[in-house]
Amino acid sequence: MEFINIKHSSLKVSRLCMGGCPLGGYGWGKTDEANLIRSVLTALDCGVNFFDTADTYGLGTSERLLGKALGARRADVVIQDKFGVKAAAGQPTSYDNSRDYIIKACEASLKRLNTDYIDIYVIHYRDGKTPLGDVVETLEYLKQCGKIRYFGLSNIYDENDAELLEYKDKFVTFQDEYSLACRKNEKEMFKLRDEYGLTPLTWGSLGQGILSGKYNENNVNFSSNDRRSREIYVNFHGEKLKRNLKIVEILRKIADTHRVPISAVAVRFILDYITNCAVMVGIKTPEQIRQNIKAMDWHLTKEEMDSLLIISSDGYSN
Repeated sequence: MEFINIKHSSLKVSRLCMGGCPLGGYGWGKTDEANLIRSVLTALDCGVNFFDTADTYGLGTSERLLGKALGARRADVVIQDKFGVKAAAGQPTSYDNSRDYIIKACEASLKRLNTDYIDIYVIHYRDGKTPLGDVVETLEYLKQCGKIRYFGLSNIYDENDAELLEYKDKFVTFQDEYSLACRKNEKEMFKLRDEYGLTPLTWGSLGQGILSGKYNENNVNFSSNDRRSREIYVNFHGEKLKRNLKIVEILRKIADTHRVPISAVAVRFILDYITNCAVMVGIKTPEQIRQNIKAMDWHLTKEEMDSLLIISSDGYSN
């Protein structure tokens, strides 16, 4: 396993972070609770000590299962949790960064996780009305209470955001979508790392699974309860799907050379290209974590990296 130190913190985390969205058991096809728990335990046994979740994943199910799986091993890991998205069955999604909401959300997350503290508490999305300074003040209060240790950002970068520039030193991590299928956020990843001193974390690192090598144009007819059936998940539809499958062809050749799974090459690309980052991957089965762990402790050659950069150049705008 490879590890990095998160700047401006005492946290040392594995560069592979287990994403908790599939733990929510909703929107990613068929899942099994026992298998999800085994996946967490397998990740631990493979050296993963970094786990991401959010109160909105499965309406709290992800947090509950993560807490249940970690049990007495809680002190051995770093938990990153997110707040700010209000979701309820049958209700439209909304956003809330108010003090009352954040405090209540934190208390509820701690209870579901069965823990006394959250290592990194992340603004999932801004609500468009609460000043960032007010959010930071609330987070400082929770930190003083011992309920959270550090703060993080997600999906909210804007180079013209004066508030973000003013309070950037309060945060230690930033997460956004990034993969060979979606490189549009690449420049901001580098800027936030190099100029703001934040540790970048990538989500959607396998393009919602399209970069795993499991799919082709004939087997992407997902069931209606799988979010990838919706056209908003562009990686599995139209011309974007065709471009992604060309990327997979290159990944497959590299995987054969290094004798690793295709998904491991997709993860290795991010690890090599965005140094000092952690890659978040959603896991539903122990086998998936075993495959992704094979991205560790080797490197792509310059020729391999160049071929992936060229074939994925469309990802700047998608």
